[in-house]
Amino acid sequence: YILIETEKSRMNMMYTVLRDKKFIVLLLIINIFGTIYGYDWYGWQLAETDPIFIPFVPDSPTACLFFVIVLIGFLMNKNFGLFEALAFISLFKYGIWAVIMNIWTLMVSDNFHWTGYMLMASHLAMAIQALLYAPFYRIKMWHLAVAAVFTLHNEIIDYVFGQMPWYGSLSIYMNEIAYFTFWLSVVSIFVCYYFGMKKPRWKLSF
Repeated sequence: YILIETEKSRMNMMYTVLRDKKFIVLLLIINIFGTIYGYDWYGWQLAETDPIFIPFVPDSPTACLFFVIVLIGFLMNKNFGLFEALAFISLFKYGIWAVIMNIWTLMVSDNFHWTGYMLMASHLAMAIQALLYAPFYRIKMWHLAVAAVFTLHNEIIDYVFGQMPWYGSLSIYMNEIAYFTFWLSVVSIFVCYYFGMKKPRWKLSF
């Protein structure tokens, strides 16, 4: 009983911080910088990408951009359900994906750059923030459906049309990566359904 009460107290303290307007502003600033850095990081790949595919190439920064819109909505005491669904699925999916890809690269490569560890930490944080703010989302079924189609369509663009992120040392495993990524997308959609739509919903108010 004492352990349960202690855990409840910790959760209450954590969500007191997460509900704080100043913390949300800080998180917004971090995600804006993350979005800008991410698009810049993809610059060399975008320079060689057919313009029609450009919106589908920078996956992680676009996920952060969706969350930026979600956080702006929170600060306005509004919920943008479609962007919440897009943000949840993409943050969780690409957060987990990048961690796995970098661990895989570490295992098969003799030259793992220190930025790989930074990418693992930052992408894991992406997935965590999606989950932590899930109780505050107002996602409807049509929001989830649109986000699911967007996500699975992105897999086709990436692995049928060859627009996936470039991981040089993993290029020989592209079929395996495509298979893993498809099922990670499916799992992310179901995680969004469970955590992003499960009642009761919590409310942010300032």
